Amino acid sequence: MDINQKTLQTLEFDKILGQLADLAPTAGAKDRALCLLPDDDAVVVARRLLRTRDARRLLDDKGMPSFGRVIDTSDALDRAAKGATLSPRELLDIGNVLRTSRGLLDYSRTNRHFDTVLDEIFERLLPDKKLEDKIYRAIISEDVIADEASPALSDIRRKIRVANNRIKETLQHYITAGSYAKHLQENIVTMRNGRYVIPVRVESKNEIKGLIHDTSSSGATIFVEPMAVVDANNELRMLEVKEQREIERVLAELSAAVATVGGALSLNYQNITELAFLFTCAKLADKMGATEPLITEDRTVNLKKARHPLIAPDRVVPVSVSLGREWDTLIITGPNTGGKTVTLKTVGLFALMAQAGLHIPADEGSELCLFDRILVDLGDEQSIEQSLSTFSSHMVHIVSIVKSVTPRSLVLFDELGAGTDPVEGAALAVSIISHVRGVGALTVATTHYAELKAFALDTEGVQNASCEFDVATLRPTYRLVIGAPGKSNAFAISEKLGLPQSVVADAKSRISEENRHFERVIEALERTRLAADRDREEAAKLRAELERAKADARQAAEKLQREATAMLESAQAKAVGLVESARASSEYIFAQLEEVRRQRESEHLGEALDKARRAVRTHLRENEERFNPVEERTNQEYKLPRPLKKGDEVYLVDIDKKGVLLSDPDRSGNVQVQAGIIRTRSKVGNLRLIENEPLVGGPGEKKTPARDYKLSISREFRDEIDLRGQTGDEAWFMVDKYFDTAMIAGFKTLRLVHGKGTGALRAALWGYLKKDRRVKSFRIGRYGEGDGGVTVVELK
Repeated sequence: MDINQKTLQTLEFDKILGQLADLAPTAGAKDRALCLLPDDDAVVVARRLLRTRDARRLLDDKGMPSFGRVIDTSDALDRAAKGATLSPRELLDIGNVLRTSRGLLDYSRTNRHFDTVLDEIFERLLPDKKLEDKIYRAIISEDVIADEASPALSDIRRKIRVANNRIKETLQHYITAGSYAKHLQENIVTMRNGRYVIPVRVESKNEIKGLIHDTSSSGATIFVEPMAVVDANNELRMLEVKEQREIERVLAELSAAVATVGGALSLNYQNITELAFLFTCAKLADKMGATEPLITEDRTVNLKKARHPLIAPDRVVPVSVSLGREWDTLIITGPNTGGKTVTLKTVGLFALMAQAGLHIPADEGSELCLFDRILVDLGDEQSIEQSLSTFSSHMVHIVSIVKSVTPRSLVLFDELGAGTDPVEGAALAVSIISHVRGVGALTVATTHYAELKAFALDTEGVQNASCEFDVATLRPTYRLVIGAPGKSNAFAISEKLGLPQSVVADAKSRISEENRHFERVIEALERTRLAADRDREEAAKLRAELERAKADARQAAEKLQREATAMLESAQAKAVGLVESARASSEYIFAQLEEVRRQRESEHLGEALDKARRAVRTHLRENEERFNPVEERTNQEYKLPRPLKKGDEVYLVDIDKKGVLLSDPDRSGNVQVQAGIIRTRSKVGNLRLIENEPLVGGPGEKKTPARDYKLSISREFRDEIDLRGQTGDEAWFMVDKYFDTAMIAGFKTLRLVHGKGTGALRAALWGYLKKDRRVKSFRIGRYGEGDGGVTVVELK
């Protein structure tokens, strides 16, 4: 795409890149963001937008992955490839690249709910857990190498610790022994030049034999290494040299291992940076409330409720801009500070963002075509150094635009033709727009010239648009209205600001009749448009209310239909069951009657009748169980205090109602219950006896069944009581009642908060607790429970 840096700055694309860079999780992604440029290749743009879309899907589904703040390690990898030994800091940075690669791959493969175009980038990551562990096991920080880096290093450091202890023990003898202590300036062991020494008074230098390593600034103290520890210090220095050599060997070994996989590490960093950049684009889109634009092959710009991303969300006014289908040129008019330039910038900026692969803050369905050039003449470009006036400076840019415009260009003119004689400026503006249209470019221009408004009215393919202005408040509404030219409202604004009415009237009289007629036409059009907008908004509101009412009515009707269908199906099933039960029972009875008839003459008639009666009853009972079964409900926690009998008042667990037994339980454990207007059969296990259930409640409180009272107590009860500030007797009075409530609520472990203080309150409470039969055990609180300020009690 042919675009210069000045155009990017004019349309404030660089500020969008600044916002993008601020969201980047890595330095590499930040650099990518600041270097992002738009492209006019359809395949490239489509791939960029698709990657941003899929990054947003992953962001919504799994959240932001960790990028570990990886940094570019290419210099370290190049040095390792040449055989250099890397520093601990460089190795830790490489380990971070490996760890981040493994984490990103796990992020991609874990809980995958859909495929994305980013999967290919994730799968290009090459973790090396073995090398990663080796680095982190050997290097704790850039200044600390772990003992576990190698067995030799661990052995050397063990010997260093032994040597250190031996030296300190020897020097401690000098500090504690009376014969030596009197010669010391201080009873301490210190170090000079890496060797252990003791501070000796300068006048006693001959009393302690050894090597002098340093003197104090005052000269009163010399730092002596006693001869008894010289050999031990020498051994310690040799061990320290060995330690340093072993550390260098470990680092060299790790550097060599890194060099063997340098290519994979370099690719990992590139892929991490690419993913970090794509997720940054996704975060920016979420922050802006942006949507993916539709890239069309037609020469079309159709922005729906576009919001300029650099204006605060609570202040920005959405604009809808259409260009390219019915008209290829848009002439925007209206007063100053009315939003014309913002609209112009929004169109250009959104084109740049879309072609850079960024989503745009506009409604779904917004469309943009691809431009090979975006040509802009915007702002006051007056140059004193080049002796250019405002008009001349504008014309320099316009000449450049006219020479470089192509059929696939987007051209943006701000105040075209301004800065010179209005008649000549308007004529030039019309000619320039006509030329650009002739080439085939899409054009948006802002102006105050009435001639350009008339040009748009008279020319096919050119459309007027205006930025609304509320004359009553002297404030712009910033709404863009396509199809109607706007007024500059200079007279109204001037009069509102206090210019004498006579001056305004004189100014109006100096306008030609033709211009006055044109302005009156515009006013009439504006009034008509405003009325139409009000009617349209009212119609849209009524339509929305009607649609909601229709939807609510439809849902209600569907719900009633479903309920009716379910009830009908249930009734039909029950009827079929009853019919089947009756048919089966009648057939069996008829069969038994036939059998009795055959045995009528038999001497065993009475016995046969008894047998038939028993068989009929059994069969009826079996059929009732089959076609009118009792639903089994669990009520395991409750046990009946006594067997149920006819007339008992009971509570039915499954339907949450009270009822009265109409019969004693049968052998199957079923009973007939009358619950209000409902008569039903139920299992005994589904019932609770409430005939003699006690009513409980405090003085003045409403009495409730014990079952409900216990439930309410359990909901409100806390397993801790604060007794601080009470005397022993007062505290026990509270605890005594508290224990009763706890047992009703079913709590066994309680915390009595008495504070630490003098311990008198705790001692008084413990005396009462030892005598209370409700207490199983008690103890002082542990760490995290309140320590000595709490007693933990276990109830029986």
